[in-house]
Amino acid sequence: MKLVSFIKDDVPSWGIWRDNVIIDFGSDAFPTLKSALAHVAEATRDDLGHHSYDPAAVTLLAPVPDPGRILCVGLNYKSHIAETGREPPQFPMMFPRYPDSLVASGEAMIRPIASKKFDFEGELAFVIGKGGRHIELANALDHVAGYACFNDGSIRDWQRHTTQFMTGKTFWRSGAFGPWLVTPDEAGDIGALTLVTRLNGIEMQRAKLDDLLFGVPELIVYLSTIMPLEPGDVVATGTTGGVGLFRDPPLWMKPGDIVEIEIDRLGTLTNRIDDETAT
Repeated sequence: MKLVSFIKDDVPSWGIWRDNVIIDFGSDAFPTLKSALAHVAEATRDDLGHHSYDPAAVTLLAPVPDPGRILCVGLNYKSHIAETGREPPQFPMMFPRYPDSLVASGEAMIRPIASKKFDFEGELAFVIGKGGRHIELANALDHVAGYACFNDGSIRDWQRHTTQFMTGKTFWRSGAFGPWLVTPDEAGDIGALTLVTRLNGIEMQRAKLDDLLFGVPELIVYLSTIMPLEPGDVVATGTTGGVGLFRDPPLWMKPGDIVEIEIDRLGTLTNRIDDETAT
């Protein structure tokens, strides 16, 4: 299934994108996708009596607009580690993002007033469906609700203010997530999928997802050792080689650009770039 969050007539809801139609499954019991993630089979058992919408008649939101946590991994593709000239990390390099740093597919990512060094990072994200603490490796994938495309838009000069990445990674509306959440049965073998990033139609990044240093199960084990994972938590797994920072000369996103993150079977996340306006 492709699970989506959206707004229709100023009312937020969620549903299934099927055959280019959105079926609305929002209810009193499960008003948001986050609330339904641990009960998706129950909540979507029957289409009867549910409204269906043309996608053009709604406004897509990020698949989980209200995550409790957005956890991001740095230096997690072997090709990206190589282009940075660094040694592979012994443990996952984690940093947070915050919900207001992300936009949905079709919305504008914002280049901030503070910098022109706005970089793309095409990534795979996964969302926790079943919470847990101290999750075992053999059972880790049972905790995944689905997968989506992610753009970890980075403000590179601010990222380098300190050894901690967060300052360059959570600027307002600088990243993107979507267009939908694809359940594991439809996504299939994640390692066999290919990620491609395009800027204005020109390919910038391409990698098989099996190039991840720390895969999805390993990240779930690691993170659940630190904290109890909860339904709706989003984990962005890191980017591959080809980012703008390490090109010669560096390539930065600018207003009017269109950036696309495409992953086999997971769809295409598409965003234009706008400048922040002074208020």
